[in-house]
Amino acid sequence: MAPSSGTDAIITGLAVAGVIAAINAVHMPAVAATRASAPGNQHIEAARKSNLYIGAAVVVGASLLARAGGGGGGFASTVFIIGGATVIGLDITHRLANATDNQSGKIIAAPSDTAVATPGS
Repeated sequence: MAPSSGTDAIITGLAVAGVIAAINAVHMPAVAATRASAPGNQHIEAARKSNLYIGAAVVVGASLLARAGGGGGGFASTVFIIGGATVIGLDITHRLANATDNQSGKIIAAPSDTAVATPGS
Protein backbone atom coordinates (compact mmCIF):
# COMPACT_ATOMS: atom_id res chain seq x y z
CA MET A 1 0.00 0.00 0.00
CA ALA A 2 1.48 3.31 -1.05
CA PRO A 3 1.63 6.17 1.44
CA SER A 4 -1.42 8.37 1.13
CA SER A 5 -0.20 11.75 2.28
CA GLY A 6 2.64 13.90 3.49
CA THR A 7 1.64 13.00 7.03
CA ASP A 8 2.74 9.41 6.39
CA ALA A 9 6.13 10.68 5.22
CA ILE A 10 6.55 12.76 8.38
CA ILE A 11 5.54 9.84 10.60
CA THR A 12 7.99 7.56 8.79
CA GLY A 13 10.73 10.20 9.09
CA LEU A 14 10.08 10.52 12.82
CA ALA A 15 10.21 6.73 13.16
CA VAL A 16 13.61 6.74 11.44
CA ALA A 17 14.71 9.56 13.78
CA GLY A 18 13.65 7.37 16.72
CA VAL A 19 15.73 4.49 15.39
CA ILE A 20 18.71 6.85 15.00
CA ALA A 21 18.26 8.11 18.57
CA ALA A 22 18.11 4.51 19.85
CA ILE A 23 21.30 3.60 17.96
CA ASN A 24 22.95 6.69 19.43
CA ALA A 25 21.85 5.74 22.94
CA VAL A 26 23.38 2.28 22.58
CA HIS A 27 26.66 3.26 20.89
CA MET A 28 27.53 6.52 22.64
CA PRO A 29 27.95 7.57 26.26
CA ALA A 30 25.62 10.26 27.56
CA VAL A 31 26.53 13.79 26.52
CA ALA A 32 27.13 14.67 30.18
CA ALA A 33 29.62 11.79 30.48
CA THR A 34 31.35 12.93 27.32
CA ARG A 35 31.65 16.49 28.66
CA ALA A 36 33.00 15.18 31.96
CA SER A 37 35.83 13.34 30.22
CA ALA A 38 39.03 14.95 29.01
CA PRO A 39 38.61 16.91 25.78
CA GLY A 40 39.63 15.13 22.59
CA ASN A 41 39.04 11.62 23.98
CA GLN A 42 40.01 9.32 21.09
CA HIS A 43 37.71 6.50 22.21
CA ILE A 44 34.68 8.77 22.20
CA GLU A 45 35.78 10.20 18.84
CA ALA A 46 36.02 6.69 17.35
CA ALA A 47 32.59 5.78 18.73
CA ARG A 48 31.16 9.04 17.38
CA LYS A 49 32.48 8.32 13.88
CA SER A 50 31.13 4.77 13.80
CA ASN A 51 27.80 6.03 15.15
CA LEU A 52 27.73 8.61 12.36
CA TYR A 53 28.36 5.99 9.67
CA ILE A 54 25.76 3.58 11.07
CA GLY A 55 23.18 6.36 11.33
CA ALA A 56 23.86 7.55 7.79
CA ALA A 57 23.50 3.98 6.49
CA VAL A 58 20.15 3.59 8.28
CA VAL A 59 18.86 6.89 6.89
CA VAL A 60 19.94 6.07 3.33
CA GLY A 61 18.51 2.55 3.60
CA ALA A 62 15.19 3.79 4.97
CA SER A 63 14.98 6.45 2.25
CA LEU A 64 15.65 3.88 -0.47
CA LEU A 65 13.03 1.56 1.01
CA ALA A 66 10.53 4.43 1.16
CA ARG A 67 11.19 5.22 -2.49
CA ALA A 68 11.00 1.57 -3.58
CA GLY A 69 7.84 1.06 -1.53
CA GLY A 70 5.88 3.32 -3.84
CA GLY A 71 6.24 6.45 -1.79
CA GLY A 72 7.91 8.40 -4.56
CA GLY A 73 10.64 10.99 -4.42
CA GLY A 74 8.83 13.41 -2.12
CA PHE A 75 8.14 10.75 0.48
CA ALA A 76 11.72 9.46 0.39
CA SER A 77 13.22 12.94 0.57
CA THR A 78 11.13 13.76 3.66
CA VAL A 79 12.41 10.61 5.37
CA PHE A 80 15.97 11.49 4.32
CA ILE A 81 15.76 15.08 5.56
CA ILE A 82 14.29 14.21 8.97
CA GLY A 83 16.64 11.26 9.51
CA GLY A 84 19.66 13.15 8.21
CA ALA A 85 18.95 16.14 10.44
CA THR A 86 18.77 13.78 13.43
CA VAL A 87 22.10 12.14 12.56
CA ILE A 88 23.81 15.50 12.05
CA GLY A 89 22.31 17.02 15.21
CA LEU A 90 23.40 14.11 17.41
CA ASP A 91 26.85 14.08 15.83
CA ILE A 92 27.38 17.80 16.41
CA THR A 93 26.17 17.47 20.01
CA HIS A 94 28.72 14.75 20.78
CA ARG A 95 31.48 16.43 18.79
CA LEU A 96 31.06 19.64 20.81
CA ALA A 97 30.82 17.73 24.09
CA ASN A 98 34.09 15.92 23.30
CA ALA A 99 35.81 19.21 22.45
CA THR A 100 34.73 21.00 25.64
CA ASP A 101 37.16 21.25 28.55
CA ASN A 102 35.43 19.94 31.66
CA GLN A 103 37.14 22.49 33.93
CA SER A 104 36.84 25.74 32.01
CA GLY A 105 33.83 24.90 29.83
CA LYS A 106 35.65 26.23 26.78
CA ILE A 107 36.00 24.45 23.47
CA ILE A 108 39.55 23.20 22.98
CA ALA A 109 41.01 23.07 19.48
CA ALA A 110 41.83 19.58 18.23
CA PRO A 111 45.51 18.74 18.42
CA SER A 112 47.31 19.18 15.14
CA ASP A 113 49.55 16.56 13.57
CA THR A 114 51.90 19.18 12.18
CA ALA A 115 54.22 21.29 14.28
CA VAL A 116 53.72 25.01 13.94
CA ALA A 117 56.59 27.35 14.80
CA THR A 118 55.53 30.12 17.13
CA PRO A 119 57.38 33.42 17.30
CA GLY A 120 60.03 33.48 19.99
CA SER A 121 60.50 29.72 20.24
